[in-house]
Amino acid sequence: MDKNLFAVNPPMGWNSWDCYGASVTEEDLIRNADYMAEHLKPYGWEYVVCDIQWSEPTADSTAYHAFAELCMDEYGRLMPSPNRFPSAADGKGFKPIADYIHSKGLKFGIHIMRGIPRQAVTKNVPIKGTDVHARDIAHTASICAWNSDMYGLNPVAVGAQAYYDSLFELYASWGVDFVKVDDICVVYRRINQDYDYSGREEIEMIAAAIQHCGRDIVLSLSPGPAMVEQADHLRKYANMWRITNDFWDRWEDITEMFMRCRNWSPYVSNGCFPDCDMLPVGHISIRGCEHGVFERNTLLTRPEQRTMLTLWSIFRSPLMLGCELTDLDEWTLGLITNPEVLALLKDSRNAREILNVCDTIAWQAEDEQGNTYLAVFNLGNLPAKREITLDKLGLSGEYTVHDLWGDQPDAVVSSGIVCSIDTHGAVLFKLTTKS
Repeated sequence: MDKNLFAVNPPMGWNSWDCYGASVTEEDLIRNADYMAEHLKPYGWEYVVCDIQWSEPTADSTAYHAFAELCMDEYGRLMPSPNRFPSAADGKGFKPIADYIHSKGLKFGIHIMRGIPRQAVTKNVPIKGTDVHARDIAHTASICAWNSDMYGLNPVAVGAQAYYDSLFELYASWGVDFVKVDDICVVYRRINQDYDYSGREEIEMIAAAIQHCGRDIVLSLSPGPAMVEQADHLRKYANMWRITNDFWDRWEDITEMFMRCRNWSPYVSNGCFPDCDMLPVGHISIRGCEHGVFERNTLLTRPEQRTMLTLWSIFRSPLMLGCELTDLDEWTLGLITNPEVLALLKDSRNAREILNVCDTIAWQAEDEQGNTYLAVFNLGNLPAKREITLDKLGLSGEYTVHDLWGDQPDAVVSSGIVCSIDTHGAVLFKLTTKS
């Protein structure tokens, strides 16, 4: 089972965090899945991902409840809380929800934290299929700085791999297609030993567990943010890995992403995708309080949203919507269902920054048919007019220029492309040799 063959292109879907934080419910998942199946699936959107704390009965926002009691089976594996996911009662887990989502032609994903629940260690539960118990495999010095649920695993302990194997055996039985693993790149020092640990061993154990489970499961890592120095390791074991801290609806978050995408662009390939994080468009933070800002429509302007989607698409980042889908307005729906822009995720290759001068950034990519793609961004605080010459793109001759956002008619150029760009906006063109 080659991870690069079943997730060739960047995954596209919806994640519950930006809207519902830790409090997402079965009703929220089904409602958004129904909308995706009816309105977004034809454009490539297919994953419905349930984010963090689905095992906690008391979760109610983006805030975490320290040392909350979690729903767990006899082998220390977290289970969906039935008060929030009624179909999970009687040990059914997420299988009923996954079956429903599959019936819509979509795929289902979940969020997990690395390691084993602290309450499993406190109870010293047995590890399925072994003679060892939770205390034998837990690394109690390996904890998350912002969530109190888990201990990391000791990668050299007998039974550690078996625990991860048991997790993914369970997820495969539920029909899970996508797993987002959080807190996966911590660094700590073993007591009295000169040893730094960067999560590499747990990433390898998780990847091995996916191989053992017999089901194609996309592995998404949330190391917050990943380090470029680990690119080769991440590409070997994961399908996607986040290259930023939590991304929200702030212009400064977008401007920072240009540098991150530039640094990571050499490492994008089929089945291996640096992840720019979720798209905070539309109606978000419905049950949230991130950065002290509560329920709202995105604070990004329309040009800023277009800039975001243009950069994510030419870079070939995974696309995960963070909004309540049923509240999408006509403009936002048009933004995320532009087939020519979304086609860059599967058709374009070799994206790279070619210009970064003052407030102007330009990216270029190609496809296998010999077409060239050009994205030009205006990071300035005033509208701008810019020209990109063909020689800057390594081209000569006559080209038909097609505006993928549909703002202007096709044109034939032989020297360069002149474009007008909104404040904080972007333009995106496809250049085809004129026959």
